[in-house]
Amino acid sequence: MNSIEFARQLRKSQSDAEHRFWLHVRNRRLAGYKFRRQRPVGPYVVDFICESARVIVELDGGQHADQRRYDDNRDRYLRDRGYSVLRFWNNDVLQNMDGVLEAALRKLSDRALTRAARDLSQGER
Repeated sequence: MNSIEFARQLRKSQSDAEHRFWLHVRNRRLAGYKFRRQRPVGPYVVDFICESARVIVELDGGQHADQRRYDDNRDRYLRDRGYSVLRFWNNDVLQNMDGVLEAALRKLSDRALTRAARDLSQGER
């Protein structure tokens, strides 16, 4: 199965945490930022991605405690391509959605400001 088919399958079988997070960020509901879910990035499929800010949000269940090395390699690959990766435990999403959204919004805003400043300084050259 290729990554596009795999992503489609993941969108159809999302976890409760993924479903709840998606309800809060879909259709630009989080401060106007556009998110996509279960998108291929290189050899990986990321849970949620905001391309404009280059931010990826990963929601982790208990299985991720046992695959730390895989996640670390994956995050390094994504960071090397200019993405910032936020990871939240499913329990955090289910029990503290406001805190998760606040942290995500803070990262999105920081990244957008950094990119705008960089673009401005490059335009002045």
